[in-house]
Amino acid sequence: MKFPADFVFGAATAAFQIEGATHADGRGESIWDRFCSTPGKVENGDTGDPACEHYLRWREDLDLMRSLGLGGYRFSIAWPRIQPDGRGPANRKGIDFYRRLAEGLQERGIRPLATLYHWDLPQALEDAGGWASRETVGRFVEYAAIMFDELGAVVPDWITHNEPWVTSFLGYGYGVKAPGLTSWPNAIAASHHALLAHGAAVRAFRERVDEGRIGITLDLTIAEPATDAPEDVAAAERLYSHHNRWFLEPVFRGSYPEDMVELYERCFGPLDVVHGGDLEVIAEPIDFLGVNFYRPNLVAADPGQLPLELREADRPGPRTAMDWPIVPSSLTELLLRLQRDFPGTPLLITENGAAFHDELDGGQVVEDPERRAYFQEHIQAVAQAIDEGADVRGYYAWSLLDNFEWEHGYSQRFGLVYVDYPSQRRVLKRSALWYRDLIAEQQGRSP
Repeated sequence: MKFPADFVFGAATAAFQIEGATHADGRGESIWDRFCSTPGKVENGDTGDPACEHYLRWREDLDLMRSLGLGGYRFSIAWPRIQPDGRGPANRKGIDFYRRLAEGLQERGIRPLATLYHWDLPQALEDAGGWASRETVGRFVEYAAIMFDELGAVVPDWITHNEPWVTSFLGYGYGVKAPGLTSWPNAIAASHHALLAHGAAVRAFRERVDEGRIGITLDLTIAEPATDAPEDVAAAERLYSHHNRWFLEPVFRGSYPEDMVELYERCFGPLDVVHGGDLEVIAEPIDFLGVNFYRPNLVAADPGQLPLELREADRPGPRTAMDWPIVPSSLTELLLRLQRDFPGTPLLITENGAAFHDELDGGQVVEDPERRAYFQEHIQAVAQAIDEGADVRGYYAWSLLDNFEWEHGYSQRFGLVYVDYPSQRRVLKRSALWYRDLIAEQQGRSP
């Protein structure tokens, strides 16, 4: 593998998954705090405390990143730390934490990449309608403007939203993630408002930050039909439109895909959440597209599964602890399709990784051969895409640390670094050492 000299190898995390300290220094309640406190929503009744205590141990974690030779670190800002109720003046202690974090990264030669929204909406805004309400768009832009004004000089790269498909459809449609609602009309409204907030925040960034880059991160898939039957082929196309095109096309083309508009309006009535001028805002030009990729989908038609009329089919082959199929070639395919369909915008792999059943056995390194192989094969898939013409500028492994894995609690481990939660001790995994050596090799130096 050989990557361009300026290619960034980094790692990624999210605030609610690692920070802990959910009641410290004026932080307000988020929808994930409320979701965790609802019986039956999170495995083992786990919550965001203590997570990895990163709020207290951030210097140790930054030194760990430096020891691995990371060139970039993607973190998210907890909105409730900045505005506890999602509105009003900034909480200075929250601002200061992220300033110290960004400055600490810069001091260690690690490029900060800040995500404004990684799912932790202030609960007070959810009580007023959340992302299903247009009012949240304005609140988000106010929050974004605070962060641009406060950190624009120390954070060069920004992401507005992480995975708005998850925010909207898993949070408001399927109910498996916070806020845990099950209304497809609300999910569609939430998806539009998240995209509108993205575009409006990009405009605010251009007004406030002289130098810097901003984009959005989408979780994207490759949808393959389970058979050659026309109904399965159509189902796979429908999933790609729902999961990918519903977000890509407004951002890059200023319009929603007609097949999805027709389907949603047939099922739920007119899309009156889309107002005049919205799509022009959503399509505000961005500097890069963040791509989160974990697995493809094998799709079969199923008329009983409304409104999409499809289901995931069984796929033979290796799988992760999350029961996700491992198909590295799908990442190459996805990157090349994005390059073909939406040329001119650089791509960043902002998340890619896998959970496996890691065990702490007393050694100085946790052996995780399956994860090491997963990273090697997927980074090779990125290299192949670059060789075939994809403009990919960086790769951020998910995740730096084992952490709170949303509705799965602490039962799933994605980290390059093992976290022994009772002691909060960090232990490198073999995959972390492999990644360190790869980075050193690409930089032409010894690890």
